[in-house]
Amino acid sequence: MTAEEIQAIFFVECEEALAAAEQGLSACKAGTADAETINAVFRAVHSIKGGAGAFGFEALQAFTHGFETLLSDVRDGVLPLSDPLNALMLRALDVLADHVNVCRSGGANPDDAAILAELDAARSGNFGAAPAEAADAPATPSGDGLDFDVDALLADLDFGSEAPAAEAAPGWLVTIRPRAGAMANGGEPMLMLREVARLGGVCTAINSDDVPLLEQFDAGAAYLGWQFVVPASVSRAAIEEIFDFVGDDCGLTIEEAVDAPAAVAEIVPEPVPVVAPVAEPVAPAAEPAAVEQVAKPAPVAAAPKPAAKPAEAPAEAPVSQAASQSIRIDLFKLDRLIDTVGELVIAQAMLAQRLGASGLSAIDELAVLDGLTRDIQESAMGIRAQPIGSVFSRVPRILRELESSTGKRVRLEMSGEATELDKTVLERLGEPLTHLIRNAVDHGIEPANERLAAGKTADGVLYLSAEQRSGRILIQVRDDGKGIDRSRVLAKARERGLVAPDQQLSDEDIDNLIFAPGFSTAQQVSNISGRGVGMDVVRQNVKDLGGRITIDSRPGQGCTFTLALPLTLAISDGMIVTVGDQTLVVPLANVVESLRPGEAEIASLGAGRQMLNVRGKFIPVLPLERTVGAERAVVDPREAVLIVVDTESAGQAALQVDMICDQRQFVIKSLATHYRSIDGVAGATILGNGEVALIVDVDAVVARAVSTPAVGPVPRDVVPAE
Repeated sequence: MTAEEIQAIFFVECEEALAAAEQGLSACKAGTADAETINAVFRAVHSIKGGAGAFGFEALQAFTHGFETLLSDVRDGVLPLSDPLNALMLRALDVLADHVNVCRSGGANPDDAAILAELDAARSGNFGAAPAEAADAPATPSGDGLDFDVDALLADLDFGSEAPAAEAAPGWLVTIRPRAGAMANGGEPMLMLREVARLGGVCTAINSDDVPLLEQFDAGAAYLGWQFVVPASVSRAAIEEIFDFVGDDCGLTIEEAVDAPAAVAEIVPEPVPVVAPVAEPVAPAAEPAAVEQVAKPAPVAAAPKPAAKPAEAPAEAPVSQAASQSIRIDLFKLDRLIDTVGELVIAQAMLAQRLGASGLSAIDELAVLDGLTRDIQESAMGIRAQPIGSVFSRVPRILRELESSTGKRVRLEMSGEATELDKTVLERLGEPLTHLIRNAVDHGIEPANERLAAGKTADGVLYLSAEQRSGRILIQVRDDGKGIDRSRVLAKARERGLVAPDQQLSDEDIDNLIFAPGFSTAQQVSNISGRGVGMDVVRQNVKDLGGRITIDSRPGQGCTFTLALPLTLAISDGMIVTVGDQTLVVPLANVVESLRPGEAEIASLGAGRQMLNVRGKFIPVLPLERTVGAERAVVDPREAVLIVVDTESAGQAALQVDMICDQRQFVIKSLATHYRSIDGVAGATILGNGEVALIVDVDAVVARAVSTPAVGPVPRDVVPAE
C-alpha cells in the first residue's frame, strides 16, 4: 500500500472520528453525557493527533494536542462540564475539522491562536484569562541526578486502584520506555500511560536510572521507564492499539505474566530494555470494535482469579471476532460490483424472456435463478446503504455558524438518523440540505424579540427528520418561524417580470416562486443569502436525484420543505406496460393496484375528463399516451388497464395503459447523463429483448396533470389531466 493510500485511509478515519466527537459533544451540551461519552470524544481527538504526527501535519497535531489536554482534564474530573465549556469544546471541534480539511485539500491553516488561548484559560477554570502557572516548585538536584517521589508520581497520574497489585490476576506484563524524542512532535507519553491504566493496568515499577544530572536535563526529553500489569481479560491487541501511532518514539514489550509482580514501591534495578514497537498493530477497520470491548474495564480489585490453565482462554479471540465485523473497501470496487449486478439483472431478464417465448418459462431452474439474482441484488444494494445520520451530523456546525452570524438562537431536533439510503444519493444530499437550513434560519425563524412579541419562545426550533415510505425516502426540514410572506414574494416576482401584473396564482404557485433562478426576497446581500441561487440549486439537485421537493407554509407557524428521493439510483422493481407503440416501466413503489374498470366505475367530468370510482373515492384517469406521445393507444378506459398509483404531493390517480406485460427488476439508466433530463421521465432501462424503455416519473406526471386548470366548477382535488 502506497503512502497516498495510507493517507487517504487516515482522512477517512478523521471523518469518522470527527463525527464521533460531534455526537459526544452534542450529548454533553444536551446534558445526557456520561463518562464513556467523554472517553469517546477523547479517543477520537487522540486518534487524529496520532495520525497527524505520523504524516507530519504539524499545525493539526499542535492543535489536537491542546484540545486533547483540555479533554483529558474533563475526562479525569478535574474540569467539570458547563455550558460555557461545552460551547468552547464545540467551537474547538469546528476548528479541528477546518484543520483536517486544510490537510486534505491544501490551503492556509486556520487561525487557532485565540481558541488555543481559550482552551488554556479553561483549564485554569477562568474563561478568557491567561492560563494559571504551575504552583509547584521545581525539583532540586540530589546526588548525581534528580530525586523522584515515585508515590507522588503515581498519585498524580492516577494509575490503578487502591488495591495492592499482588491481588491482580496474572495477565500481561507491559514495559513502556519512551525514547528521547517521544515529545518532540507533540507526543504525550503520560496520556498513553493513563490509557493503559484505564484498561485495568496497575503500575508496578518506574525505572529512573537514565535521569541525568540537572545541568544535562532536557525538559523535552523522556527519561523514565514504566512497568504495568494488565489483567488477562484485556486482549493484547487492545494494549497495542494505544501505541498504534507512536512509531519509533517508544519502546514497548508485552509479555505474559506468570505470577503477580511485586508491589509498586519496588523500583526496577536494571534499565528497561529498549525494543522496537510492535510490528503488527490492529487493523484500522477493527478499531471501533476493539475500543468498545475495553472501554469500561473492571477495577483490578474485582478482577477474576486466574484459572488453573490461563492458556485455555486466549486473549486474542475477542479481537479476531471483532475484526471480522467490518472491512473498508474502495468505493470504485463497490461501484463496479453494483454495475455487474445490474448487468446480471438484465441478462436474467433476457434469459427469462427467451425461455418464455420457447414455452419453458415454468421450469424450476428459472425460478431459482430469479430468486438468486434478487438476493444478490438486495445484498449488493445493502452494502451501499448508509445511515443518513452521517449527513445530519453536519447540521449542528452549520447552525452554530448561522447563530453566530445572525444573532438568532436555534434549537435542533432530529429524528430518523438511522434511515438508510444509497451512498450515491447520500453524497449529493449535503448541498440541498445546507441551503434549506440556511434559508430556514435566515428567512424563516424570527429574531428573539419578534418571537417573544408573537407569543413564541425566544429560541427558534428547526426539525430535521427522515423516513422510508413506499420505496422512497422522505426528508423534512421544518421550522417554527413566520412562514413564507406570500404578498412579498408575489410583489418581488412581478417586479422581476416572473409573473404578469394581472396573473392570479394559488398559494402553492406563489410558494414555488422561491425556486425561480435568481429569485430572492432578502433586503441586502450577505454571506448567507441575497443572491437568489440557493433554492434554485436545491430544486435542481433534488431533480437530478430523481426526486421532488414540496413546500407547506403556514403564516406565523412555520414552513416545511419535504424532499421525496429514491432509495437507490441503481436497481428497482417495476411493471412493464405497453401504451400504443411504446413500452414503459412504472415503478412498483408507486403502484397501489391494477384493474380493468367496469361500466359503472368510469364517470365523465366535463371536457372529456374521466374519473375512476375506487370503492367510493373518485380519482382522475390519466392516459399515459398523452405524456409519451404514443400512437394507436387504447382510448376508452373501459377497454384499457388502469394502474392506481400513489404520490406524495398530488395524492392518487389512475394511469391508463393498454396492457401489463410483466413485473420484474430493472436497472435504472440516467437520461441526463446520456441525453438530457425530460419532465415526466425518471430514466430509462434495457428490457429483456434488448429494447430501451422509459421509466415513468409518476410523481411528476400526476402532479402536472392535477395542476392543469379545470373547465367548469370542478373541485381541484379531483380534476384529471386533459
